[in-house]
Amino acid sequence: MESPMSTLFNPVRIGRYTLANRLAMAPMTRSRAEFDGTPGTLAAEYYAQRASVGLIVTEGTQPSDDGQGYLTTPGIYTDAHVAGWKKITAAVHERGGHIFVQLMHAGRMSHPDNTPHHRQGVAPSAIAPGSGMFTATGMQDIPTPRALTSEEVRQTVADFRHAARRAIEAGADGVEIHGANAYLVHQFLAPSANTRTDEYGGSIENRASFAIEVAAAIAEEIGADRTAIRLSPGLAMWGIDEGAEGPDLYRYLVAELDKLGLAYLHIMHAGDEPLLASLRKLWMQPLILNRPGRGRDEIGSDLASGLADLEAYGQMVLANPDFVHRLKADAPMNDADRMTYFGGTAKGYVDYPALAATA
Repeated sequence: MESPMSTLFNPVRIGRYTLANRLAMAPMTRSRAEFDGTPGTLAAEYYAQRASVGLIVTEGTQPSDDGQGYLTTPGIYTDAHVAGWKKITAAVHERGGHIFVQLMHAGRMSHPDNTPHHRQGVAPSAIAPGSGMFTATGMQDIPTPRALTSEEVRQTVADFRHAARRAIEAGADGVEIHGANAYLVHQFLAPSANTRTDEYGGSIENRASFAIEVAAAIAEEIGADRTAIRLSPGLAMWGIDEGAEGPDLYRYLVAELDKLGLAYLHIMHAGDEPLLASLRKLWMQPLILNRPGRGRDEIGSDLASGLADLEAYGQMVLANPDFVHRLKADAPMNDADRMTYFGGTAKGYVDYPALAATA
């Protein structure tokens, strides 16, 4: 096995791009957009500060009104959204970085008070997640969603396609489909959230079909080499239970997605090491691995073992705009302030000091 740090700073090819290093910024919701979904005024500075990582994956960005779940998350489907994202992508590119917009449809993880149209959330089936959500009036129970009709499922695929085109118009290098963390794509995969009896429910193949159709539609629209997907095999949260078939479902899904020649697969690892190893063998394109809670002493270990081509980090990049420089210098890291993760002002967003400012 190579030294964990030996390949961390080597260039790597994903899709049509050569990245400067093998470090990625994991997608992190910050809830600082305008109420119409236009990215906030400080977002360009926030992302540009972190452009030294090989790849930035943005916060989850809704592809439609129905796709919004949380307060003040950004969208990428209107002219105002595109104009806002253009400032961000230009700032990142000016610093030599690459940025993929993560397309996130929250599905049932939504509250009517948080969306532009104030309508009931939508999902594969009319099953509530059994959890609460923060709204402008405080925490509220998430209501039971409305089950999408078969035609509405196909329209949602079209919404993803449209949003991907708009992201490219906004200057993004590509898009990452959020197929993880209990949101809409993940809801289709899990039998606890998907009890449909049409072509999108029942068998492993049917439950995987929505994810595959979304990926295929986006790849057709903007190119497979600018299309990626994030999955979280085995993750149980907010009422999601993939059941005993979970590993077989992911092996089927990843093998089918691999046929599309996507730019990369991004795995949020939930701890099933044998499954991760089998998915690595099935996936012929670059693989980004995100292990939540991974310590500094473990950085580079998945590259060294061959499990991943890139490693994604969230909180450490959030708190250290010069994350790459600090790693190279073996310098101490800032601690993240959890109280400023969501919403608010510049505090805990663009005011984390770089190394020179702390010396």
